Amino acid sequence: MLNPICQLARDAGAAIMQIYNSQTPLDIEKKSDDSPVTAADIAAHKIILQGLGELTPDIPVLSEEDPPGWEIRQHWQRYWLVDPLDGTKEFIKRNGEFTVNIALIENGKPVLGVVYAPVMDVMYSAAEGKAWKEEGGVKNQIHVREARPPLVVVSRSHSDTELEDYLNQLGEHQTIAIGSSLKFCLVAEGKAQLYPRFGPTNIWDTGAGHAVAIAAGAHVHDWQGKTLDYAPREAFLNPGFRVSIF
Repeated sequence: MLNPICQLARDAGAAIMQIYNSQTPLDIEKKSDDSPVTAADIAAHKIILQGLGELTPDIPVLSEEDPPGWEIRQHWQRYWLVDPLDGTKEFIKRNGEFTVNIALIENGKPVLGVVYAPVMDVMYSAAEGKAWKEEGGVKNQIHVREARPPLVVVSRSHSDTELEDYLNQLGEHQTIAIGSSLKFCLVAEGKAQLYPRFGPTNIWDTGAGHAVAIAAGAHVHDWQGKTLDYAPREAFLNPGFRVSIF
């Protein structure tokens, strides 16, 4: 199933790029939580929803752009978790650091994940305990890697005092800031060793990256040491978490 999901992410990425590369100003609206949404988010959402409906008509879909109500999804054991355009703020800034995220959730765990960065044309994917990076037509399996001092990847658009305090206590390290689910992927491919997050995220922000990271050998835990859980619950917010090789 992984290959058609990768192709679906590419198709959504192509629709995003049409809008990204257009000369017209981006049409930006605000959602109820004050986060931005653009025509590219909606275009990618429609492509993914249609594609998943054709590929797996029996598996329901939870997308950021049209999340079903709690009464519909409360008993889901298996579902697609989708962020059609993760990193909308990066898209608006036109810095290229945004992704298409598609994850398959089974019994609360992300068992398949695809993270596609359309500007870079880089595809990260994971299934059955293995993770890959495809770039320039070459696909290689990826694994976490130790480094001293460790490279810590942080959000480009979200910073807070908790994170600053944590980094101050961490000891010798280097940091890099980047947008979207690419933070998970940098840990997965061994370029970074730690991604700490204290600020808010939603489950669609993390599901696909989580799948890639754990398949590459990383750990994804909340600050109490529990793995992030995607079993249906009424709220979509994640707790704070860290992605690490330790």
